[in-house]
Amino acid sequence: MTQKRTRPKRRMRRAARRASARVVSTFPGDARAAKEPECRISGEAVERFTWRSRRDVLAVLGLALLVAVSYLPALSGGFVWDDVIFTQEPAIHRWSGLWNIWFSPADIRKEGHYWPIVYTTFWLEHKLWGLAPFGYHLVNVLLHAVNTVLVWRLAQRLSVPGAWAVAAVFAVHPLHVESVAWIIERKDLLSALFYLSAVLVWVRFVEAPRPSRYCVALGLFTAGLLSKSIAITLPAALLIWHWWKRGRVSGVDALRLMPFFLVGLGITAADLALYTSRATFSVDYSLVERVLIASRALWFYAGKLVWPTDLMVIYPLWEIRPGDLLGWLYVAGAAALPALLWRRRHRWGRGPLAGVVFFAVTLSPTLGLVGHGYMEFSLVADRFQYLAGMGVMMVLVGSAAHGVSRLPDTLRLGAVGVLVVVLALLGTLTWRQAGIYRDDLTLFEHIVSFNPEARDAHYNLGRALTDSGRLEEARAAMLVAVEQRPGAAGMHVGLGNVLLLMAHYDEAEAHLARALELSPRDKSAWQSMGELRLKQGRHEEAIEWYREVLVSDPESASAHVGLGDALFRLERYEEAIRSLDRALELAPELPNTYLLYGLIGR
Repeated sequence: MTQKRTRPKRRMRRAARRASARVVSTFPGDARAAKEPECRISGEAVERFTWRSRRDVLAVLGLALLVAVSYLPALSGGFVWDDVIFTQEPAIHRWSGLWNIWFSPADIRKEGHYWPIVYTTFWLEHKLWGLAPFGYHLVNVLLHAVNTVLVWRLAQRLSVPGAWAVAAVFAVHPLHVESVAWIIERKDLLSALFYLSAVLVWVRFVEAPRPSRYCVALGLFTAGLLSKSIAITLPAALLIWHWWKRGRVSGVDALRLMPFFLVGLGITAADLALYTSRATFSVDYSLVERVLIASRALWFYAGKLVWPTDLMVIYPLWEIRPGDLLGWLYVAGAAALPALLWRRRHRWGRGPLAGVVFFAVTLSPTLGLVGHGYMEFSLVADRFQYLAGMGVMMVLVGSAAHGVSRLPDTLRLGAVGVLVVVLALLGTLTWRQAGIYRDDLTLFEHIVSFNPEARDAHYNLGRALTDSGRLEEARAAMLVAVEQRPGAAGMHVGLGNVLLLMAHYDEAEAHLARALELSPRDKSAWQSMGELRLKQGRHEEAIEWYREVLVSDPESASAHVGLGDALFRLERYEEAIRSLDRALELAPELPNTYLLYGLIGR
């Protein structure tokens, strides 16, 4: 009996000595104390670690190269469309503007949201390289490259087969072009950066709970919300991860994530309050229609992920009818797919269902269930699924990689060739799509060619043609814009401005007068009337119109320039100089200011 009792103790002591030797052998200074076999194992471990580090470096470099090559055309692009929100924003130009960005967001005149981190980056870049677009584009491309690496690391942590292939597809998928090549959409990139970082930190926190990790994850989530409110879905995504990992969500999981939900709801509610107080849009869809829109949008996004052709900046508005049978098939399919994956989870695993639910949850704020201003233009947009598409990519690419791992070696090489071809095709599509963001003219010609009914597209094309000096074409585009939206004052102002440049003053005045009938407080119409009176030599009347603009908007640089011009023509030089000095403070880039200075002789 005694002998039987002592044998387990001896075995435990021997195991302890072996474990001690292995631990000691991992420290270089104690190599002599370890046995030779253990030293050999340590050397092999170091070699494996070195190889793994080199492999990781090569993986990162490969992903970065894919991003750089695919988005090379974006680096030569300029500012387009809504980029004027920050390029013409005084808060971005002034050193003191950082305070306005964070503590007085209403001062950013053309932005309806509270996303201060995005505008802080623009403010900082303006101090570094002014309004040279290359720097802004480069930062966007670098952010996408970092996000691609984070997707790879996340796929590794989730043990998704083919993690690098998932990230590679994410790097070159053309659906991401809108978020990367369009500078103002940096909000997608920054929110994704903080979102993915928060997920990785949360995974580490769950594995080894530390208060510091919890606080870092919460802080990153907050930063994501202050970049774009789409990050509000993060706590729900983490609950999905908990379920995927263990097949259930515990009370501890929910309790830990409660502060995330509260922070998300608080910041998003404040953002929505600012947005609704400033934005005016009319989206009149019933609850049934919104369900139909959301279901169709889910299938639309999934289809574009799998087959990314005919990508548009503004997709045609769908005709939504409750009596449409096809619309209800979208609803049935959206309900049937997760139900099927739930029933097959024991055979297929929980991963496919988790990926699909993540896709739907992350898209949910943009599906139309809650109204937003862009629904006046289109019910879908490529940029809305910058983060969400990652779930479907992990399911599809991961499933393919799992199947390939079970093939013979020769067929695996063929699968690698298929991956290379797929990446090349996606990268080529991305290259071509990035090129349309070169300038406004290229962008809006693309939009009109794919969607001639796109809201305001002909108007914006007309402005781009005007800037290019192609006035006859600009007039034709503006006439289409007025025909499409005859009750919109801005369309008449746009046409009036073109006619003004063509010296068709009577026609220009008729359209500007019509704009003022439709919207008597339209500042752009006031500005254009000032320009018209200036051209007609009616300088006193021009001064009155410019001053009307400045009463409403004291920081209108173009109004200060126009006023200075009118005062100069009346030989009121001191007043003219004061107006031009103010214009120069607000917008140093306006060339007319320097021209007038030269005429005055200053």
